[in-house]
Amino acid sequence: MTILVIGLVVFLGTHVFITARGQRAALIARIGEGPYKGLIALLSLIGLILIGYGFADYRATGWIDVWHPPRWTYYITQLLMWPASIFVVAAYIRGDIWRTLKHPMLVGVKTWAVAHLISNGDLGSIVLFGSFLAWAVYDRISLKSRSDAGAPPIPVGGPGNDLIAIAVGVVAYLALAFAFHPVVIGVPVVGV
Repeated sequence: MTILVIGLVVFLGTHVFITARGQRAALIARIGEGPYKGLIALLSLIGLILIGYGFADYRATGWIDVWHPPRWTYYITQLLMWPASIFVVAAYIRGDIWRTLKHPMLVGVKTWAVAHLISNGDLGSIVLFGSFLAWAVYDRISLKSRSDAGAPPIPVGGPGNDLIAIAVGVVAYLALAFAFHPVVIGVPVVGV
């Protein structure tokens, strides 16, 4: 679990640093925007790798049950993951979903985290998904005090973009359920 926690600190710590606009601006001024973006990308990638490796190692060697979710929570998680996938896509294919949610990426991350907290009662899952939920809540609150939105300018369309976001989100949801989750995570989510 130590590697998982280190990965979370690196990945989420990097993302928390991004919200500290003064320190971020000072670092960009010191090393330049290109190197800054490269550093952030590298630290995020290292954090993700550590999270993946740490969680896999935890699942293989140190599973710690905290509570046992009822079987029906599995279906709630599957149901919530559908809009979570669409929300994340809607952050980049902007339309009315983006206008309504304002920050669909954060809504998607919160939905993903809550969905997994509902159906996973082990300590590693609680630490992993709880950390992402806490970060997404913090990030949404911090947006209110930032001088800029922090996201790259992406053109905002209308209902056509929403239809594309929904279609791509559904494809992403199916890919996660049928390919990524069973192959990469090692946990089948369909037909269990």
